[in-house]
Amino acid sequence: MDGSDDVEDTVTPAKGPAGRPAGRPAGRPAGRPHGRGTTRAAVVLVALAGLASGLLAAPSAHATPAGEAAEDSALYLVTLRGPGLAGASPSGGGAGALGTDRLLAQQTRVLASVGAEVPVYRWTSALNGVAVHLTSAQATTLGADPAVALVERNSVRPLASLPRSRTAASAAAAGAGASGGAGVVIGLVDSGLDPQGPLFARSPGPDRRPRDFTGACEAGEGPTVCTGKVVGSRWYVEGFGLEDLRATASLSAHDDDGHGTQMASIAAGNAGVDVRVHDQRLGRYSGVAPRARIAVYKACWNAPEPTDDGCATADLVSAIDDATRDGVDVLNLSVGGPARIDTVDLALLGAAEADIVVAAAAGNDGGQVAHPAPWVTTVGGTLGSQRRGEVVLPGVPDVQGAMAASRRVGPARLVLAARAKAPGASASAARVCTPGSLDASAVDGRIVVCDRGGVGRVDKSEAVALADGIGMILTNVRPGSVDADFHRVPTVHLDHTAGRAVKRWLAARPQGQVALSPEPATRVSRSVTRFSGSGDPTADVLKPDLVAPAVGVLGAVPPGDGGARWDFVTGTSAATAATSGAAAVLLSRHGWSAVQTRSALTTSTDRLRGAAVTRAGSGLLRPQDALRPGLTYLLGPSDYRAWWEGRRRDLNTPSVTLRPGQAAASRTVTNTTGRRLYFSSATRGFEHRVRVTPAALRLGPGESATWAMTVTGRGAPGTRVDDGWVIWRGATGTVTGVPVVISR
Repeated sequence: MDGSDDVEDTVTPAKGPAGRPAGRPAGRPAGRPHGRGTTRAAVVLVALAGLASGLLAAPSAHATPAGEAAEDSALYLVTLRGPGLAGASPSGGGAGALGTDRLLAQQTRVLASVGAEVPVYRWTSALNGVAVHLTSAQATTLGADPAVALVERNSVRPLASLPRSRTAASAAAAGAGASGGAGVVIGLVDSGLDPQGPLFARSPGPDRRPRDFTGACEAGEGPTVCTGKVVGSRWYVEGFGLEDLRATASLSAHDDDGHGTQMASIAAGNAGVDVRVHDQRLGRYSGVAPRARIAVYKACWNAPEPTDDGCATADLVSAIDDATRDGVDVLNLSVGGPARIDTVDLALLGAAEADIVVAAAAGNDGGQVAHPAPWVTTVGGTLGSQRRGEVVLPGVPDVQGAMAASRRVGPARLVLAARAKAPGASASAARVCTPGSLDASAVDGRIVVCDRGGVGRVDKSEAVALADGIGMILTNVRPGSVDADFHRVPTVHLDHTAGRAVKRWLAARPQGQVALSPEPATRVSRSVTRFSGSGDPTADVLKPDLVAPAVGVLGAVPPGDGGARWDFVTGTSAATAATSGAAAVLLSRHGWSAVQTRSALTTSTDRLRGAAVTRAGSGLLRPQDALRPGLTYLLGPSDYRAWWEGRRRDLNTPSVTLRPGQAAASRTVTNTTGRRLYFSSATRGFEHRVRVTPAALRLGPGESATWAMTVTGRGAPGTRVDDGWVIWRGATGTVTGVPVVISR
């Protein structure tokens, strides 16, 4: 799509109090499109717009003459010191129009000091800042300004899911009952939403409406995505750039990618929805919080080249700023990021200060965890459950692999794809079942053995189906994962050892027949995935906070070429969406604060023995146990910012990190049970000797007490990092666990 052909070329108007240009919806491009550091609006038009609005002062000594820096200009995110309106105290003038005017005036003064253009975005809710085109010299000058906290160049972040050709099947999401999440709004900053179908329809009967949500439903190109279940929709594209969009992109909150729809369905899809794909029925589906409402903030886009897909940081911050002002209860960010606190995380700080539960993905590159801030519930991923099947080989033991299909196929003749190549096709193309490479006369009515590689896994089964094959055995040619996808024909995916066994069997029995048979139960793995981000054991804050299933999680998608409305997603994005749904259930049931909700989620997990806490955090998400945590770890409204600004070293987080030279730490717990109870402590997993004092607590309802841990002795020889848990057990059976990392 060429944005200049679709958008009227107008002067960027002045910004309204909400932080977006007055008189246009969020995401509606204003003026010439802004790419990722490419073209700019004409200097004279921007200057006229600024003079007309009174927001652009005369150039200072730092200003760059018109025409000299066009190639040097890029979009930057500039964050001013101090909180946005969400974190400002009412007594300090932080609320209402006066507070907004104060922040806008401060932004104007700072930008005028370098002769900057009119901002692309202004932010006043989650943080005090702007997205503005600057030269490198202007950016350097602003970075040295005492009023400025951070200057970062706009960049594009990946969605925290792996390509669909790498996903694997698992069971449908398990919801928290018909009323889970009632009265709660989950804000999803993602690729938008396709609202068609029963998952996002307004539920019949009485319902608890969100009380404090003030968001809007913005249409853009096409109808709004709001349905009653979906109560808000906005979209943002200035950071990504119109000229960088795929031609089929919809300038609206509608989902062009499918990722946002999957995350919404996992977190809050309606309960009791039938799952049908092709001729397979996979039971009934429910999101984790099926009665929660959804607010959509589309900030992630598709580019002509899939490697360029993603979410511009300027758009992400704008979405977070709007979601904070709109009053969502939970904010889901299934987007990767750097292993440091950046502008996006500072915007999430403002959301946390507004008492919003913030959940974000740990990332999928296998490196250090994304979103390392203590105010974010950072979610890693486990392998989870997987549908299984077997290849029935007469005369030898059957071999097992991954299989999504629910029906048996065969017995039927088996054929190697390399020996069934179509005229004109190469043997190498046929071996990996490239579409069009198979001869129907050799494949008709048979089960085909296809090697992995070359093309997507589902593309291989499509090639088999087009050649009239009835099933496929997909074999790894080297060590790697086995995955159960929605194939066009029933398929069993085998590892390289089992694949070799099948080929040996066929070589000995060229006329032999085999069957593909689904197993009645799925295989469950509690292992952390190799791609899930890991925490830094020397950091002040332990990350990730927890883990949840992240491989082959089922969710709804916009209908594709085959009409299927379901697909599997792999990545910490899915784990994050499940955690957001669990948070919505807690808020609906108890009405807790964001801090208390976060504590309950992380202290009620299932500990993964054998996994380092820097990989698994506190453990595997257990939404039902989080409903009665026993004890919680609370923080004051200003504690996070005090930590970020260096005014406070330690936080009362539900985790502990002891850095080299540090041998003790303390935490304060609060009784949430509503009863006077006795709680006893225990330690698990440490190489060092760890002592907890007092060893037991007796607390009344809402009463708090402080416990301390002291580390003595030495760990195992050669061990630089030790970890374990401090566990408090309540008299009514509650278990509250805190992960601990000891660096020596």
